[in-house]
This record gives sequence, structure tokens and C-alpha cells, in this order.
Amino acid sequence: MGEVTTDIKGKSEYAVGMTAALTCAVLWGLLPIYWQALRPIDSFVIIFYRIFLVALVCFLASLKTYGWKGIIAPLRIKGLAIRYFLAGIVITGNWSLYIWAVNANFVIQTSIGYYIEPLIVCVFGVLFFKERITGYKKVAFGLALFGIVIILIHFGEVPFVALGLATSFALYAAIKKSYRLEALLSLLYETMFLAIPALVVVIYLEAKGAGALGVGEPYQYVLLLLTGVITVIPLGLFAVGINRLPLVTMGIIEYIAPSITLVIGIFLFKEPFDGIQFVAFIIIWIGLVFFTIGERKEYLAGKSDGR
Repeated sequence: MGEVTTDIKGKSEYAVGMTAALTCAVLWGLLPIYWQALRPIDSFVIIFYRIFLVALVCFLASLKTYGWKGIIAPLRIKGLAIRYFLAGIVITGNWSLYIWAVNANFVIQTSIGYYIEPLIVCVFGVLFFKERITGYKKVAFGLALFGIVIILIHFGEVPFVALGLATSFALYAAIKKSYRLEALLSLLYETMFLAIPALVVVIYLEAKGAGALGVGEPYQYVLLLLTGVITVIPLGLFAVGINRLPLVTMGIIEYIAPSITLVIGIFLFKEPFDGIQFVAFIIIWIGLVFFTIGERKEYLAGKSDGR
């Protein structure tokens, strides 16, 4: 009876993690539309607003959910605060580069970055968490790597935006994997250290006339004030997924986001995209088909990773 209960609980945890990860990937894929809707507000102004508003949203939600004692208690765990601080620095750097790149018309390169990122996440999973890449996942990994190598060679130069996004987010995923805490509290601790400095910068920029006020339209001010919510929801879903699924699985799932972004970059923002890049992405997607088939078989057999 105990084994059956444990098995059901494991399947439930897996299903929750998978649902959260898939939803997160779709939301992230659509975000370039949101950030470009904020033009002509400067990217750096958006970044500082975002940092402060994420912390504010997390604080208010955490206070309502856990109360003061619930917020403070985990911080007493030795060494945990420094991990939160490091995670916050890394993800803030990732956000900043991403927003700047989207508004500087590098949407397709951000897509490439987030295609590279799952490979680095998979490598971290194998090296640091002793996770296995078996069967269909090996084929998916190999095809994805081959497709990305084609893209890198085709560029003829080092795509620093893509590599910066990939490395920073993979590092963030590894840090998140090293501790488990409620998603909302985790996001609060990652952002609270930077909230006050960000608010000071926002006030300074607005006082100088270099902020958002007077630059954008009224609807853009509303969008800007919602950046905290827009950020917290997918990051919260990511935290749920990363703590319930192996990094290998999370890494492959995250290909959904850059695929959506790629389509947006080509058809909505009209960025250049040629035949060689198209072939590379087809190869990557063939790999995703292999992964999906293998993942479904393992799940139905009760042998999926992370259970």
C-alpha cells in the first residue's frame, strides 16, 4: 500500500512539474511581443522598473501567503542567503541582456541563445547532478547539438548575445536545482537584495527626465507597471518545474520558448532568416520529436526520470 501511495505521489509531482514547465516555456516564447510594445521607453529604464516591481510583487504575495514569520524563517538557514543573492544577480543579468536584445532587434539571436541554453543545462545535469541521458534523449541531444553547430558556423562570428543568454540562464537553473524552496519565497529572496538600488535608479532617471514618464503612451505605463507580474508568473512556474523534473528533461522542454520566439522574429518583426538557419532548426525539431516520443513512453511505463 505504501509503495502504491508513493508511486501515485511521484506521478502527481511529475505531472505538476511537466505542466508548469510547458506553460513557462510558452509564456517566455511570447514575451518579445510584450517588451517591444514598450518602445520607445529605453531598455535600461525597463530593466530597473522590472527589478523593483518583481521584488514588490513577490513581497506582497509572500506576505499574504506566508506572513512575516514565514518570510523570515528560511533566511536563518546557514548559507542560503548567499545562494539567493547569487541566483538573483545571475537572473537579473539574463533579464537585462534579453530585454536589451529584443528592443535592439536581435530577437532571432535571443532565440538561438535559448536553443543553446538547454544543452548547457543538460551538461550541468550530467556533470553536477549525475543525471542520465538515455535512449531517445541521447538522439534528441545529438540532433539539437548538430543543429546549433550549423547555426554557429553559419553566423561566421561569435554570437555574444546568444551565448550570454544561454550561459547565464543555465547557471541560474543549476543554482535553483541546488536548493528547494516554495517558488514564491525563492523569487522574493532572489530579487529583494536588488530592489532598493533599482528603485533609487528609477527615481533618479525619472527626476532627470530620462525615465518612462513623458516618453511612452498611457497604455505603456500600465504595461510597464505590470512587468513584475509578467516576470513572476513564468519564473514561478520555472521554479515549480525545476524542482520536480530532472535538468535533462527541463532542458529539452525549454526548446519550446525559443521556437515560438523564432516564429515571432521572422513573421511579426520581419528579421532576416535564411535557408541554412531553417535547415538547422528543422534538425533541432526532429530531435524534439524523438524526445517527446521517448518521454511519453517512459512516463507511461512509470520509469521517467525524476520519479
